Amino acid sequence: MKIDVLVAEIGSTTTVVNAFNNINGDCPDFIGQGQAPTTVFEGGDVRDGLSVAIDDLAKNLNVSSIEYQDMFATSSAAGGLKMTVHGLVYDMTAKAAKEAALGAGAIIHKVTAGKLRRTDLKEVKEIKPNIILIAGGVDYGERDTALYNAELIAGLNLNIPVIYAGNIENQEEIKLIFEDTNYELYIVDNVYPKIDLLNIEPTREVIQNAFEKHIINAPGMKYIKEMVNENITPTPGAVMEASKMLSKYIGDLMTIDVGGATTDIHSVTDGSEAIGRISINPEPKAKRSVEGDLGVYVNMKNIVEIIGKEELQKDLNLDIEEIMSNYLPIPKTENQIKFVERLAREAVIKATLRHAGKIRNIYGSSGKTKIAEGKDLTEVKYLIGTGGALTRLPKRIEIMEYMTYFNISKELLFPKENTKILVDNDYIMASLGVLSKKYEEASLKLMLKSLGINFNLESSI
Repeated sequence: MKIDVLVAEIGSTTTVVNAFNNINGDCPDFIGQGQAPTTVFEGGDVRDGLSVAIDDLAKNLNVSSIEYQDMFATSSAAGGLKMTVHGLVYDMTAKAAKEAALGAGAIIHKVTAGKLRRTDLKEVKEIKPNIILIAGGVDYGERDTALYNAELIAGLNLNIPVIYAGNIENQEEIKLIFEDTNYELYIVDNVYPKIDLLNIEPTREVIQNAFEKHIINAPGMKYIKEMVNENITPTPGAVMEASKMLSKYIGDLMTIDVGGATTDIHSVTDGSEAIGRISINPEPKAKRSVEGDLGVYVNMKNIVEIIGKEELQKDLNLDIEEIMSNYLPIPKTENQIKFVERLAREAVIKATLRHAGKIRNIYGSSGKTKIAEGKDLTEVKYLIGTGGALTRLPKRIEIMEYMTYFNISKELLFPKENTKILVDNDYIMASLGVLSKKYEEASLKLMLKSLGINFNLESSI
């Protein structure tokens, strides 16, 4: 069977392949899905999982074989895109660099501010990052810290890409520092060019390009380009791309992905003008946060501890110890589903608390003044659920709705109660994020269909 486009989502444990037809027509179709363990055979590589997932797709479509015109991929295999980020002041350049890396789909293993210490360098070597990002200093401001850090990083001889996104006055010296090393250097516009201004999109784009170019160096990934003839994107970065694409047409939104290991929040909104006037730090329009302790399978015990076993027992009227001792990645029984739904609700609330900003009162000589800190989500029009939990659990809508009326004090910059809840019913948001790089209109139509909403594209495209 001839397929227009295949998109493979290659995870550390599972590979999923989504098939799309009529990609250039008025009504593109999502026609089926196949899946397999990422490494099927002992000592094998990702080609095994990808091949078996395609065979599974053929079986599901009742055909003997699959041929495709284009194939894209998203990947979090081999631990995903590991990065370390090094800036000048944490609340300024280091934070801006971190936002750029997270938005590109990276997993941030270390962030430093100021001059690197020996212990920092030791830890960077142990992390074995895929990419290192160096920032520091507004344009025409402080120069020495970024240069000092670049010299030390160059001396590590890690043979990986390095991105410099700091004070533009340092660019020529940075080139000289890395000139005779085994690093591949990328020079990008400053992520924090002046006070209260973020410029993170150029760095995000370079991070994704560097990831795609160097993915063959990651363990188990060296053969992926033999089967994929289009873009390869970090899976979380693909979800961000889909969120940004969708927001251009339907407005401000927030995407929530509750997984087995992490809970990711992607928000695309400028916030309200009123909050902007009292905000003390700039925030990116498109922001991603990753909560590595809030997973409903791998990190289930963390969420149970946050809620408290006694509280869970009281809420659910279940034997929590018995549920935990027979816990499965995909819940099967009614009691297991009730348990996972409660964990997912807690993960959504805690992740949103960490992602969102809040209003604080400060007191000075002129009396009480209100200030806003962090990301303003009050103008979000749509909450979108993706990932296994929020696309498959029976109470997925209620889980997300709970977050909109959690803000009783009104001091949290949360989405409002009238925010519309949407679900990625086909569970294809990551696939459409990478697909949008070549087929944006088709990706948008497929996304709207998966979300179950009607939208007049003719007036918007």
